[in-house]
Formats: sequence, C-alpha cells, structure tokens
Amino acid sequence: MKRFFLFLILIAVISLFSCGKKEIYPDFTVDFLDVGKADCMVLRTENSTVVIDCGEKGDGKKILELLAENEIESVDYLIITHYDKDHVGGSAKLINNIEVKNVLAPDYTEESSEMEKYKKALAGKNITPVLMHDDISFTLDGVEYTVYAPQKDFYGDDDDNDFSLVTKAVYHDTTFLFTGDAMEQRLEEIMDIGNCTLLKVPYHARKLDNLETFISRVRPEYAVSCTSESEFSSDTEKILKKYRIKSYATCYDGNITAVSDGNEVTINN
Repeated sequence: MKRFFLFLILIAVISLFSCGKKEIYPDFTVDFLDVGKADCMVLRTENSTVVIDCGEKGDGKKILELLAENEIESVDYLIITHYDKDHVGGSAKLINNIEVKNVLAPDYTEESSEMEKYKKALAGKNITPVLMHDDISFTLDGVEYTVYAPQKDFYGDDDDNDFSLVTKAVYHDTTFLFTGDAMEQRLEEIMDIGNCTLLKVPYHARKLDNLETFISRVRPEYAVSCTSESEFSSDTEKILKKYRIKSYATCYDGNITAVSDGNEVTINN
C-alpha cells in the first residue's frame, strides 16, 4: 500500500511538472527596418514571408538584402497599408526582383511617381492586387493573420491615412498588431481589436487625440515606432511610459528585430 501511495505521488509530481512546462515553437521573426520616417517590416518564419510596406524610394534594396541574407526566395504576401510615398516607395524594387505571390492594398486612388512605378511593376509581373473592402484572414506556417479593411469609402479630403490596412498576426500566445498610419477615425474603427503583445505604433508615433484610449484598450507589452526624432511626439512617449510599455523606435535603436517563440517576445536591436 505504501508503495502504491508513493507511486501516486510520483505521478502527481510528473503531471504538475508537465503542465507547467511551456512548449517552444519555431521562431516567428519581425524585422522593423530603419528607413527614417517610413514603414518597412518583414515578418518571417522558416517557410513563410510577409512584407508590410516598403518604405520610400530606394528602401526596396534594403528589403531585398534582408531577404537574401535569410535565403528567402519569395514573398507570400505584400501588404501595402496605404499609398503615401513612405509606405509604397520601395515596392516596385521588391516586386521587380523577387516573386511576390499576393498583394493586398486599400481601394482608393493617389497620384505620385512612386504609385506609377508600383502599378507598372505589378503589371510587369501580371499581379492583380486585392483591393480590400472586407477583412481577410489566412494562416502561414502557424501564424494566423487577419488584415482589416477600412470601413469607409471616404474619410476626408486630406485623411487618406485612415485607409490604412491594419494587420494582426497571432502566433500561439503572442500577438503582433501593425497599424500603418491609422489616425483618429481609423483607430475608432479598431478600438475593439483586442490585446496585443507588440504594437507597431500608428502614424509614426505622432500625436493623436485618441491614441491613449487606443493604447489602454490594446495593452501592448512592447511598442515599436517607425519614425524620425522630429516626428516622434513627446505626448506619445509619455503615453507609452504611463502604461509601462517597453518602447523602441527606429530613430533611436536602428533596425529592430522582434522574435516570438510562441510564448513570449524578445527584442533585439
């Protein structure tokens, strides 16, 4: 009988240890490239790659260099959040020099030399972008993506930033949220998007009237701002400090790499 009870205790201890042990998954890596006041992010696993925005003209080369360093030969999805030159500028270089399987973009018009090159590159590769009116979800190598479409056809004459596509990437117990240049109207649309582990701060960390409300709702552990020193608002810095969010910015930290093992996120820069 004594041996039986010892056996039960041993089983209980093993079960307790097993329940507390975290399972480690292959890395999910997000590179935030230092391209000044511009957005350029590469999201990658061993078998998948997503690019969100391409910085300005000339920054496409930096994306290609990163992909080459990691022996990446194709991009599963290119997500252009909106058509400002600091988001679409380097896209033509990327499209012209590597296989891009899918392109997601908002449905509005903008005229610029960067846009003309982007359209020409798409045509040259026979790529028809999906112009989003509804949210789209897909899974790549264990990462669950949802890309949120703008909810309006018009935000104002000078408010094209609010057409920004918003992307959520969930990898097991970690969540990444990429907000493009979402301003007040767009942030209102995604207030209930849920908590995240890491937030790409919207609109290059400039001041937004409802940013604190948004931050308080999504409650990130980490925040990354793709910005320049002159654009990084002191009000935004105060909000991030108030909520004790570990904050990084390309203007201060250079290239930033966030790595998820499925349980937690670590930052390298």
